Amino acid sequence: MSRSEVLPLTLAQALTALQTAGLERLDAQLLLLHVLGQAPNQRGWLLAHDTSVLPAKLASELHQLAQRRLAGEPLAYLSGHKEFFGLDLQVDARVLVPRPDTETLVHWALELLHSSQRVLDLGTGSGAIALALKASQPALQVHAIDLSADALHVAQANAQRLQLAVTFGQGAWFDGLTCDYAPFDCIVSNPPYIAANDPHLAALTFEPTQALTSGAEGLDDIRHIIAQAPKHLAADGWLLLEHGYDQAPAVRQLLRQAGFAHVQSKLDLAGIERCSGGQCLVSSIDHT
Repeated sequence: MSRSEVLPLTLAQALTALQTAGLERLDAQLLLLHVLGQAPNQRGWLLAHDTSVLPAKLASELHQLAQRRLAGEPLAYLSGHKEFFGLDLQVDARVLVPRPDTETLVHWALELLHSSQRVLDLGTGSGAIALALKASQPALQVHAIDLSADALHVAQANAQRLQLAVTFGQGAWFDGLTCDYAPFDCIVSNPPYIAANDPHLAALTFEPTQALTSGAEGLDDIRHIIAQAPKHLAADGWLLLEHGYDQAPAVRQLLRQAGFAHVQSKLDLAGIERCSGGQCLVSSIDHT
């Protein structure tokens, strides 16, 4: 969509111009809905109003957003919103964009949890996992930690807007817990797991690097969490971790070496082993 096209256009013409410029049709529709103040699920509304004229001011805003999207900036940062597990989360460049793959971790945790059990979300980012768990099972006691103060501001704002009672702490993994926290029935985490030299990082330049990479193999943070988790898990508690598409065997091995039982992995919707976890048994792990 060139600047010469920031002229009176119908909505249909604006969509055509965006796609001619190189945007995917869905991205074009979502950006247009955003500048029009319509919900992202109202793509049918665009068809019903395809002959309506796009005001020049909105056309200029749409052009600017389109250029940013063509440069690779995530759509969620442009709109300020991302749906995750049925929740409308506010996101920006301070946090990773929540991915559908991570819903695999939420589903698994919900299979294991019930009533008022205690859950810890490590590296909460936008709060996606913690808030999805709390929204799905309101009786859960959910605590979330992140090292980044900026990320915590985003997560706390989401919790407040969605009226979900999650508590938050700041620190590097378990260092974010205060000394008076009781053991947790489940610890969940989507930690950084991309290798520092992974070529895929080139496509993620707009997202915070510290939330993506973790050492030469991408396993440094996962190793740390697995090693420290038993000190913070109740008897029979579970540790569930998201990881890279090819890391499941290594993560299962780390869990077994740390004494976890019932170690297993779960597939995402693409059939990839996306999450691995295990159970902390009193007989195999010392909580002293």
